[in-house]
Amino acid sequence: MTGRFYDDLSASYHLMFGDWDAGIAYQAGVLSELIGPAGRVLDCACGIGTQSIGLASRGYDVVGSDLSPAAAARATREASARGVRVPAFAADMRALPFRDGEFDVVLAADNALPHLLNPEDVLKALGEMRRVLRRGGRLVLSVRDYDALLRDRPISTPPQVGPGRVVTFQLWHWHGDRYDLELFQLHESDSWRVEVHRATYWAITRAELTSLVERAGFDYCLWPDTAYYQPVIVATNG
Repeated sequence: MTGRFYDDLSASYHLMFGDWDAGIAYQAGVLSELIGPAGRVLDCACGIGTQSIGLASRGYDVVGSDLSPAAAARATREASARGVRVPAFAADMRALPFRDGEFDVVLAADNALPHLLNPEDVLKALGEMRRVLRRGGRLVLSVRDYDALLRDRPISTPPQVGPGRVVTFQLWHWHGDRYDLELFQLHESDSWRVEVHRATYWAITRAELTSLVERAGFDYCLWPDTAYYQPVIVATNG
């Protein structure tokens, strides 16, 4: 279901941004401060390249992977169109097709990890991220602020208007600490065309995620204050 969600969104994902290229640059600026000078980065939830392209533009050696083949393929194309190289592959983060210790940094941004709906699958993914990291390498994850969201349990998000007056908003249906999301995109033409994309998330708290990262064998878990649009956890492969 998650792979299909992003396959179906891959052609129009950028329309959720008022200016996708500006978003690419902003995210890379914040993430580069968290990543530091390390050279080889795996973005294991690269999507259409929002984080990967910006980091590659800043000189990082970036490899992408994503559950969605369509999104990964678009990430490579979009990077090439902007004069940078981001080889990207279709892969499940629970079974990464890379050698042990191959990367200095593993990144999974934009609330990707909570698509895994139970601790066992999250631990599998974190174990794979640790396996492909060198000793002393850095893990960087971003998730929604679920501590606040679980208190408020919103049922919708405010509408956003992207290029071409494409309107995007979400409806959320809660069941315990999981929720089903319906993402609506309204495309203006002679009459409005509506697309609906569905996915499910685990509203994982900071304490729960910190515990799982530590159980996976990472050290020095921190939630630094950043200018990023989501909370970020940083950990070290000790």
